[in-house]
Amino acid sequence: LVFIRSISGEMSPLCEPDCHYYLYYQTQTQPITSKLDESWWAYKDVVQGSFVPVPSFWGLVHSAWNLCAIGKRQSPIDIETSHMIFDPHLTPLKLNTGGRKMGGTMYNTGKHVSLRPDKAHLVNISGGPLGYSYRLEEVRLHFGSEDSQGSEHLLNGQGFPGEVQLIHYNQDLYANYTEAAKSPHGIAVVSIFIKLSENSNSFLNRMLNRDTITRINYRHDAFLLMGLNIADLYPDTTRYITYEGSITVPPCYETSTWILINKPVYVTQMQMHSLRLLSQNEPYKIFLSMSDNTRPTQPLLQRCIRTNINFSKQGRDCPNNRALRPQYRGNTAGGTGCCSVLINKIRHKQNILIGQK
Repeated sequence: LVFIRSISGEMSPLCEPDCHYYLYYQTQTQPITSKLDESWWAYKDVVQGSFVPVPSFWGLVHSAWNLCAIGKRQSPIDIETSHMIFDPHLTPLKLNTGGRKMGGTMYNTGKHVSLRPDKAHLVNISGGPLGYSYRLEEVRLHFGSEDSQGSEHLLNGQGFPGEVQLIHYNQDLYANYTEAAKSPHGIAVVSIFIKLSENSNSFLNRMLNRDTITRINYRHDAFLLMGLNIADLYPDTTRYITYEGSITVPPCYETSTWILINKPVYVTQMQMHSLRLLSQNEPYKIFLSMSDNTRPTQPLLQRCIRTNINFSKQGRDCPNNRALRPQYRGNTAGGTGCCSVLINKIRHKQNILIGQK
């Protein structure tokens, strides 16, 4: 595979005779770098320096990452509400903190704002679509350079300013996250869209207030936080959307159960601005904003998107208070292809899914 980068930074498969290009050669079995590093990838083109693969190349530059290109259950996705299936057997998600607050270290990884809890106070989730207990490994923030983008998942084609992802590993079957990430039923990710408001979610406020966020301006910066209550991060709802997918960074293992909560969390405009001022680089390198740290959406293909939101009933899940008429139809060749029983095919407006403040 040949990568050609023009002086303007654009990628091109061919080079015309009269132009000047830098040429990069890569095969799936021979990485560009002599020693492939797990962090050797990017969301955006690097302004200066050697080639680092952006999402469209993740699955091409190394054989261990080929699922990023050829996988059939990749994440994130665009959640088209016409494809959603009401599943009455989806129970509420259970959060277990042991009744204690936790501490954690907040990092600027160069790609995300990452909060990793200490090992002394364990946080677990179970129930819902999960058949095992999953331990919290990391809280990761995705956010955009503009208010109309920044979430990895989309809702009927629309993005949100950001997305919080609580990443857990299956502690019943596996010893740690690394083992679980490449194993069946290994990962559970609780995802919550971020919206803007005059007031901030109390948990995110601890992470994004000025005294804290300015401690991680540059890559590799870290700051310890104590007395965190992870329950404060969860919106007040038992409703969610779930599907089977992948982790959204290389190697894109297809081992993740995604649970998207049916209400957003809120941050202030100033806090979002502070996130956009975080640099992907060390302080001695050129500033490159961490914003737009999202992988493009991937094809749904034959997967189900299930929900415990019953749109046949009016109530708090339907803030516009309109009666909804679900359509029941069997699975035919022209259907979604993911269930063999009668399904509740939901058609509704987007503001029903992500609850209003």
